Amino acid sequence: MTGISYIRAGWLIDGSGGPILRDVVMTITEGSITHIEKYSEQIVQHRKLTADFSFGAVMPPFIDSHVHLAMSGSMDQQTRENQLVAGCEELEPYIETHLEQLFNHGVLTVRDGGDRDNCVHTYLNRAASLKFPVQVITPGRAWHRKGRYGGLIGRCPAQGETLAEAYLREEGHTSFIKLVNSGLNSLKNYGKETAPQFNAEEIRMLVREAEKDGRKVMVHANGKLPVQEAVEAGCHSIEHGFFMGRENLELMARKGCFWVPTVCTMKAYAEILSYQGNVNGEVVARKNLQHQLDQLRLAREIGVKVVLGTDSGSPGVLHGEGVFEEMKLFTKAGYSLEEIVQSATSLGAELLGITEAGLLQKGRPADFLVTRGTPAQLPRKFSYLESIYLAGKPSEIYLKNPMKHVQGTD
Repeated sequence: MTGISYIRAGWLIDGSGGPILRDVVMTITEGSITHIEKYSEQIVQHRKLTADFSFGAVMPPFIDSHVHLAMSGSMDQQTRENQLVAGCEELEPYIETHLEQLFNHGVLTVRDGGDRDNCVHTYLNRAASLKFPVQVITPGRAWHRKGRYGGLIGRCPAQGETLAEAYLREEGHTSFIKLVNSGLNSLKNYGKETAPQFNAEEIRMLVREAEKDGRKVMVHANGKLPVQEAVEAGCHSIEHGFFMGRENLELMARKGCFWVPTVCTMKAYAEILSYQGNVNGEVVARKNLQHQLDQLRLAREIGVKVVLGTDSGSPGVLHGEGVFEEMKLFTKAGYSLEEIVQSATSLGAELLGITEAGLLQKGRPADFLVTRGTPAQLPRKFSYLESIYLAGKPSEIYLKNPMKHVQGTD
């Protein structure tokens, strides 16, 4: 019968967080999964396999819920400075390269963390169709308090204007609103926290207006008080959340607020500072990293919805490759392979409000990744994909792309 294919998988990690299924056959009809069953010789006698991946694992395409497409992970200071002042036209080749790197690592959906001149949003509106099929969700420019951190990714309300008023004044609203409510983490003084940029009532008013339009609010926040105010105000996700503490994690679990921890950023900083010979900076970065791993471990125990995001584009964090670095750190924090994949698939889809991604189950689109190796070799082997399937067929872009096993260097 035309339009039907049969795919055998040595292991199926469906993205739900449930047990890994061993040696199954997926029936795909007109691009959707119509059946998943245990492999048997009887099946082979009645149905000819379209593809046999009994040597490896199959899982949904990955979702990176925090990237910066207008920035490279380059450690070259001049490159970074040039990108921070470049116009949108100059940044378009970088954005397209980053989408290529993401696609070649099996990351087919990303949520951008904002950029100063709304260049990612402009690029998406101008491109008739993306060369690499990566779904991009972007808040455009972030909101921050005048005189505080955030100028490199956004703008601030006018003098005397509230956040909610600024939001209502803006045109072309996106599905997410990005808010900056703290500073950066110190690489000189361990555990140093900054004051909130906005108070809980200001944030609550913004959330209320955004929700009227069906939009969510993502908040850059580190430290106890900046996170507490954002969560109490009803924000939908905390980005980074370094040094927020147990009470905030418990509050997030009660309120159903997602956490995108971006742990790998601090690992990258530690490696950069080590290379530069900055001993004190490296020590602080490694302590920051360990504290975040401790919080990640605690979040798992408490039941916080933890979503994978890399902050790729920050120094040393490459687009696509950063996903596997983050997964390795989740492993260090005690997460199982099933939980790690869930964080990078179905939980990301839930946060982003995407119903057609994140799970490999009956009735779902037959979009999936194939990697060689057993679950014991994962997530390490995720960085060497065997194939990417879209609507039940192998992606010709991935198969023909000579960069598919090349790590991005920006």
